[in-house]
Amino acid sequence: MNAAKNNRVIVTVLGKDKVGIIAGITGVLAAANANILDISQTIMQEFLVMVMLVDISQCNVDFGTLKERLAEKGKEIGVQVNAQHEEVFYFMHRI
Repeated sequence: MNAAKNNRVIVTVLGKDKVGIIAGITGVLAAANANILDISQTIMQEFLVMVMLVDISQCNVDFGTLKERLAEKGKEIGVQVNAQHEEVFYFMHRI
């Protein structure tokens, strides 16, 4: 697997839309020195669905810690946050 892909994670955020969700999640990423490479978001009725591709190669914490911090912030603001290495998605679709 390409080393660059090992340093990229997919972060998903799901929950009832309200003020501060994006700021809260991106604040955790910024504090960890993680770089958002791409972001997509939509509102489905009253629910926010957001997916981010994030580069963690310069992160100042390990992936496990970042994942915990994102989940904690999600609980604090009332959304579900998940982070997975990008390579997981490649392995899921292999024959």
